[in-house]
Order: sequence, then C-alpha cells, then structure tokens
Amino acid sequence: VMTIASKVGYIRWSENDLDMKVDPKKILQGDQLAGGRLIRLLEEDAPEGIAGFKAILSRTGNAFILGITGPPGSGKSTLVAHMIAEFRRRDLKVGVVAVDPSSPLSGGAFLGDRLRMRQHTEDDGVFIRSMATRGHLGGLSRTTREAVMVLDAMGYDVVIIETVGVGQDEVEIADFAHTTAIVSIPGLGDDIQAMKAGLLEIGDVFIVNKAERQGADEEVARLRGMLEMGTIPEDGWKPPVLKTVAVKGEGIAELVDAFWRHRQYQMDSGQFKAHNSEQTFRFVRSLVMEMAADKIFANAKDSAAYQTLLKNLNKRKIDPFTAAEKLIKGLPNKKVK
Repeated sequence: VMTIASKVGYIRWSENDLDMKVDPKKILQGDQLAGGRLIRLLEEDAPEGIAGFKAILSRTGNAFILGITGPPGSGKSTLVAHMIAEFRRRDLKVGVVAVDPSSPLSGGAFLGDRLRMRQHTEDDGVFIRSMATRGHLGGLSRTTREAVMVLDAMGYDVVIIETVGVGQDEVEIADFAHTTAIVSIPGLGDDIQAMKAGLLEIGDVFIVNKAERQGADEEVARLRGMLEMGTIPEDGWKPPVLKTVAVKGEGIAELVDAFWRHRQYQMDSGQFKAHNSEQTFRFVRSLVMEMAADKIFANAKDSAAYQTLLKNLNKRKIDPFTAAEKLIKGLPNKKVK
C-alpha cells in the first residue's frame, strides 16, 4: 500500500489504484480524489495518467500561478497558510503545490512544514499537494508543471507553488509562475547579499517576513536600495517590498493585494496570455527533448557501434560533443572511429 499526501493529510491507495482509469469529467468538476489520482499517475509515468492529462488540457490556462520561494526558516509555509485564508475570504479557490527536497532514503517529500497548512484541510475550496524534487534541479519537481495544470483544469483560481529556495537555482520557478515572490527575514547577515543580488532578477514581489524582529526596516531599505540600483525590468513592473508577520497574520491582505495588482498588470499588458503561450512551447520542447533522447538511446543501445562509441569516450579517444553529434545523426552500422 502506498501513501500520498493530498490536502496535507494522507490518502492511502492500494497498488490497484494506479491501474484505475482516470475520469476527466470528475477532474473538470473539481473532484479532489480524481485530481490526486491523476497527479499520482503522472508522477509514475503511467499511460493512464498521460491519457487523462491530454483529456483535460483544453480547460487549462486560466489559473493565476504564484511562486513563493526563499531560504529555509523564512516562514514560507506559515505565510502560505495565511495567504490561502486571505484568498478564500475573497471567494477564490486555491491549489497549492509544495515542492520539497527529496528524502535521501525514500525519495519522498518531507512533509513537516505542510502541517502548518492543516487548518485548510476541511475546505473543499483548497487542495494542497506535496511533491518531491527527486534530484531535479531548479527547485521544482519534474512533474510540477503537470500538477499545476491539473489544478488549473480542476477550476482553482490561484495555484501557489512553494519551494525551498537558496539562490539562483530558483530561476525555474520564476520562468514558470506568473508572479514570483521572494521571502527573506531580518538578520541573515551580509554573507547572503550575493544570493539576494541573484534573486533580485527573478522577483516580482519581495517579502520581509518576521518583521517584528529587530532590523526589519533596515532589511526593507536594503532591498529597496538594491532594486533601485538594479536594471529596470523589461516588463516595466516595479517590484514592491512588503513586511509581514506571518504567525500573526499581519500584512497578509496587503501582500495579496500586491499579487493581484501584478496579475492585473499582466492582464492589461497582454503578458498573462503571452506567458501561458511561452510555457506551452517550453513544455512541448522539454517533451520533445525527453522523447527524442529516449528514442535515440533505445535504438542505439544494442548496437556494436554504440558500444564502441562508449569505449572510445571512456578512453578519451572521442569527446562528448562529437559523441552526442554521432548519436543525434544516428550511429552507423560500421565501426565508429
């Protein structure tokens, strides 16, 4: 029996559940059990999952995708829990994909921080899903994109992606989300200024959480100063710097207002639709690269020419670039020189 996390609690599945067919109608109606099953099937690369995913794609592209990243200990999960409550007060349905570092033993996600969101587990307008990175670089799980699109098709108005961010590895979330929020806290010291400089390039909204601590105003001033010295964003948006005290729910309404202003800014400028189109292209491109690589190696692995190429590569008789070029062109039947 396998256990997956859905809505912060645990849903137990038998292995036979992975063989069950996906019902696209239930997913489009917002059925959380059906949606969770589809995400699980996609994580397992099951054919039923891909078929179900294809059936719901026409209903995607409407959700507002919000990325939240920042260093461990910055209070992101508590912040997200209060953001969910604020979005719900505004009668918006919220989906959350919480991406965690993989457990080195099981490969599964660490779920401790998700327990801070358990206050929303009985709300049918909220769906929270934890996913493991499983070694995938960039801060996102390999199937994060698919999970977000499933939640989009299920009718969630806002889909929040929360990651553990430590620097420029988090560029991927900025490419994927409509709005990227960078969370920091006072007192982290000058040794992370280089990290902040990298994050300045990807943030649309900056949050100084735990603002009741000494040095919060200085941190806000420092971030605003760094933003002023930076290059003007191509889209013309000037990122705000806001203070929050997540444990007390302070500053959350103002933060959600800032997110919605950025969303409206993108809608008015046409960037929202342009972003969705770009993400669709990137999705197709990544699939083509993955499928092409699988096909190339599957066709080549049993050939004598491929084995010769590997030997020559290991002996440094051929360089990786040349080896890749030969594989792409198709290995000849004769011996590779």
